[in-house]
Amino acid sequence: MKFQVNCENAIANRGNLYRLKQFLERAKRGEKLNIGFIGGSITMGCAATTPQKAYAWLIYEWFQKKFPQSEFSYINAGIGATTSQFATARAESDLLSYKPDLIFVEFSVNDESNELFLETFEGLIRKLYTFDQKTAIIMLNSVRYQDGGNAEIQHGEIARYYDLPQISMQSSIYPEVVRGRFRSSDITVDDLHPNDVGHEMVAEIVNYFLEKVLQNLDVIKDEPVLMKKPLTDNHYEHACRYQNCNATPQITGAWMKDTSEQKSITEVFKNGWYASEKGASITFETEGTEIAIQYRKSVKQPAPIAEAVVDGKYKVELNANFEETWGDCLYIDTVLRHADYAKHTVTITLTDHCEDAVVPFYLASVISSY
Repeated sequence: MKFQVNCENAIANRGNLYRLKQFLERAKRGEKLNIGFIGGSITMGCAATTPQKAYAWLIYEWFQKKFPQSEFSYINAGIGATTSQFATARAESDLLSYKPDLIFVEFSVNDESNELFLETFEGLIRKLYTFDQKTAIIMLNSVRYQDGGNAEIQHGEIARYYDLPQISMQSSIYPEVVRGRFRSSDITVDDLHPNDVGHEMVAEIVNYFLEKVLQNLDVIKDEPVLMKKPLTDNHYEHACRYQNCNATPQITGAWMKDTSEQKSITEVFKNGWYASEKGASITFETEGTEIAIQYRKSVKQPAPIAEAVVDGKYKVELNANFEETWGDCLYIDTVLRHADYAKHTVTITLTDHCEDAVVPFYLASVISSY
């Protein structure tokens, strides 16, 4: 590590180590094991010069070097600019379908510090934790270096409630930046995304924790933990994402199905529908207590504006014009929250900026959950 930090300070919550101990013992025995990562752009490896310089790969590489007798597979389910709300709907296809034995979860700079993301993050953790009684989970908390902000308070509440290991960059790397031991520009490209040095630093901190657990396997006596009742209302554990591969909506007007091939999960504008004609509508039948619309906010403007209506009464404007400049954003607007469980009709209609739009309105998916 080029710049020294106190790795011990990064252990925000030790957590129950039963599952992690079992994983490490399986690695010592030479078993085939799957290591998964789910998160946003930092997990995806944004700003690393190569995928092999990203923190996730460096952690995976630590396992390969530490346990040469074992065979590990690497699953990176990081998608930039996405939150735990989206992750609850994609966890099965992007991560759990590969049957991970160890999962690292990182959404602390994408989730906001509010009740919605406390609930969506809990839903994600419950989905991952109950997938397989052997799967170990380690929570990671990245940080914004310009102000030290993240969703660690909410995520920490979940970590303590479910007794999960939690590793914090807010309490390890960020204090050294504040003290002036090194500059944020030494380790990040934009006060958020780590450069190669920053990714190496994150990996070293996580690997310190793993090494500490490995060296103490004989004295760790943690017992299996039973799943608790939810801390929140928990309306996001069971989420389903409707795209053109699993839904046949009713269409009025010139909505077109996007049939282009999706070669990677990071190609997020795939398998949806698009339209440019004012008044064109698309209607889905679904069920649950929560409904969200996922669509493209575009840097190419003007872009169309649409309206989502649930059951003829719950309405949300879907403005496809993106105020940021870094690129198109896969955006989520919540239309229905904490409703009674029921069947619902969801209609999306183009309402404005259609005649002069330079790009079509792109509907990526409808997400329902309960």
